[in-house]
Amino acid sequence: MKYQSYQLHNYTSIEGIDKLSAAGRRAIEITGRVLPFKANNYVTGELIDWDNIDEDPIFTLCFPRKEMLQSTHFKQMEQLVASGASDARIKETADAIRHTLNPNPAGQHLNVPRIGNIRLNGIQHKYRETVLFFPSQGQTCHAYCTFCFRWPQFSGMNGMKFAMKETELLTKYLGKHPEVTDLLFTGGDPLTMSSSCIAGYVDALLDNRLQNIQTIRFGTKAFSYWPYRFLTDHDSDDLMRVFDRIVRAGKNLAIMAHFNHPVELSTNAVQEAIRRVRSTGAQIRTQSPVLNHINNRPKLWAEMWRKQVNLNCIPYYMFVARDTGAREFFDVPLVDCWDIFRRAYRQVSGVCRTVRGPSMSATPGKIQILGASEIRGEKVFVLRFLQGRNPDWVDRPFFAKFDPEASWLNMLVPAFGEQKFFFEDELEALYHDDYRRSEAKNFE
Repeated sequence: MKYQSYQLHNYTSIEGIDKLSAAGRRAIEITGRVLPFKANNYVTGELIDWDNIDEDPIFTLCFPRKEMLQSTHFKQMEQLVASGASDARIKETADAIRHTLNPNPAGQHLNVPRIGNIRLNGIQHKYRETVLFFPSQGQTCHAYCTFCFRWPQFSGMNGMKFAMKETELLTKYLGKHPEVTDLLFTGGDPLTMSSSCIAGYVDALLDNRLQNIQTIRFGTKAFSYWPYRFLTDHDSDDLMRVFDRIVRAGKNLAIMAHFNHPVELSTNAVQEAIRRVRSTGAQIRTQSPVLNHINNRPKLWAEMWRKQVNLNCIPYYMFVARDTGAREFFDVPLVDCWDIFRRAYRQVSGVCRTVRGPSMSATPGKIQILGASEIRGEKVFVLRFLQGRNPDWVDRPFFAKFDPEASWLNMLVPAFGEQKFFFEDELEALYHDDYRRSEAKNFE
């Protein structure tokens, strides 16, 4: 299949878009000025049911809807566009709206390390063993998810983008941190890079001086949105050779695949792509947030996990959608996330129960909702860290007052009359230390 990309300037050429109402097309044009929009002909031709657009999960996953913006923001943008305002004026207003949408959630600025006085804006180091790398050539995707918490990467927001192309600085940092065992290429989607570019980064990581790097991961939506990346793209064979080289070097290669709905696993192309990647010795681990309007039913999750295991993938995480962008549209209360997880979990066999969740990737770490319970007459959420900024927090249970409306950590308060959660003082100190470092750098 020849690749065809669609964005605001050419979306009306999509086959089937004429089935969308005039109001629906207007919503794409207005909302897409604030939240980034991109699709391709595989998504539109193979995954979307154009006879059921209002209910179709993949259409909602890729195409902006009016309801994804607050009504006041939508009207503001609509009036500007209708008035013939300049592109600069429209972008200024769009950026102002974007800044109200929590563009960099979960304290990501705390994750950016330094080498001396050099701030490594393309690296995040939140958890002791794992470093995230944002290669500058991979800061796009084959299509953009409307829920994506990394939407500022694609919005042209000054100062909000994480990206770096300096291999030397990356390897120097990893060499100085022998505790790091895992490097995750992320984005955007790093598998939008050419295979030769990927090979350049990988070869540096396979250097004998970086024996501490045991696992190389790639976070990607390519299986769902462009499986031909692994099959018939001009350099797909080269990509397989890169994967094979990683495995033959004795490293664990993990492809962190994002699947949000079972339909993404339904085509011959995605199934063949999975088989081809697995043949290199790579693991494929799967993850997704729980999303209203997309997958907030236990039956869908059970079906998705079973399909993934049948294709020899490993269900890895069920996330809670991060508090950013169009979060209110996709919002699912924590108690419902937990209920969806446990009702899906009990429908599948043990080989599917590798999945962990529901988990919030919040500022202090990955926090799992273990359930709701009653202790000493008080109804509470039982929580634990799966990952923490301080590794000593991991696997330590703690409790929050039960709140049926809460959908994120900052909406919870400690149970049993406690004033703070056990980690808050240390987390606050991290914020203050980061602020002091920033101020010192600015003063210099």
